[in-house]
Amino acid sequence: MLKILIPTLMLFPTTWLSKDKWLWPTTLCHSLIIALISLIWLKNASETGWACLSPFMATDPLSTPLLVLTCWLLPLMIMASQNHTSTEPVNRQRMYITLLASLQLFLILAFGATELLMFYVMFEATLIPTLILITRWGNQTERLNAGVYFLFYTLAGSLPLLVALLIMQKDVGSLSLLTVHYTSPTPLASYADKLWWAGCLLAFLVKMPLYGAHLWLPKAHVEAPVAGSMVLAAVLLKLGGYGMIRMMTMLEPLTNELSYPFIILALWGVIMTGSTCLRQPDLKSLIAYSSVSHMGLVVGGILIQTPWGLTGALILMIAHGLTSSALFCLANTNYERVHSRTLLLARGLQMALPLMATWWFIASLANLALPPLPNLMGELMIITSLFGWSWWTIALTGAGTLITASYSLYMFLMTQRGPLPPHILNLTPTHTREHLTMTLHLLPLLLLVLKPEVIWGWIA
Repeated sequence: MLKILIPTLMLFPTTWLSKDKWLWPTTLCHSLIIALISLIWLKNASETGWACLSPFMATDPLSTPLLVLTCWLLPLMIMASQNHTSTEPVNRQRMYITLLASLQLFLILAFGATELLMFYVMFEATLIPTLILITRWGNQTERLNAGVYFLFYTLAGSLPLLVALLIMQKDVGSLSLLTVHYTSPTPLASYADKLWWAGCLLAFLVKMPLYGAHLWLPKAHVEAPVAGSMVLAAVLLKLGGYGMIRMMTMLEPLTNELSYPFIILALWGVIMTGSTCLRQPDLKSLIAYSSVSHMGLVVGGILIQTPWGLTGALILMIAHGLTSSALFCLANTNYERVHSRTLLLARGLQMALPLMATWWFIASLANLALPPLPNLMGELMIITSLFGWSWWTIALTGAGTLITASYSLYMFLMTQRGPLPPHILNLTPTHTREHLTMTLHLLPLLLLVLKPEVIWGWIA
């Protein structure tokens, strides 16, 4: 763990002490080295599942892929943000990179924590850098409104979790993830117990976000700068899924009865947010709503608690992290050239930027879960396990997949195909930096097809 944590901490002096000219190359190189070192985690030789064990931090097959995704994303965010912040004073650029590095630090501590209370503190700590990124570097004046939504939704959801954890500490005497599986389940009969159950899951369902508690997400995504959108879609939503999988083992046997409304909401959300995507004029908003739709499947997969459901949820979280982050990068490259996110105003870009159109094509296909990509593996596993649980779900999941395919193709055709509009006169050519960012997003996605055991969690 320290192999990654100490270099991540050293990113702060690197950012503030390097010369102005070398600020972006040095931080990028430093974070890329951390990302490459983090790949060591994927080689887990232990039989028990827990590796890199220390009193406070450990990795197991569930947290390892999420930790590697976190480390992998920082260099990509730095690369994508370079042009966006180039007009600002150097000190603000340093502050921007510092916020991104602090996010990575909090996320590593959250995914690696063995104590639930430490996980909770880090879960909350990620709120601060993200909030500053949205409210300080967002594009429109709406960003303060988006920040307020983000803050209050997350806080309102996570305060009951703190109370629930403290009650559990009082009753069980320990909040360690290593021993919590072995405690005898409490009968959980009274109304207070049912409230405790809801308190344990509410914070994660808001963070995911579950349909109904999702209104903060499109606002936050649309107003955030490119790095904010990338880290929100790729890693912060996964904190919710990770927390849910960790808490599920303690919530037996109540989950069997109490999870019905949440599963129904999640699957209904897949269809509703997908339908919203079909008539969405704003590109970033479309990608944000598609995230809600994918996360609905993940919530369903986790709540029915079958091994297949959990594995499918983990695979889909990793695959969605890379795909949606890539789509936000592409939306940003469009925005930097056309200065508008409206789909109607930026059409036919394949004529002007053909290589970018290739990246758009691959990312859109990944978003609609084309075989053999991991997106399809995750969706198929979740849909199969939901079907085994109740065959009525096939109507909702089937409609959801059709709608997903429709809006992904709609997004690709609207941005790339057709004649170039007459108001687009001079487009700057694409940069190597942008192509490298896209390669580093989509290459891991394609390589995971060759060795999917890495993200299969406990099934492998």
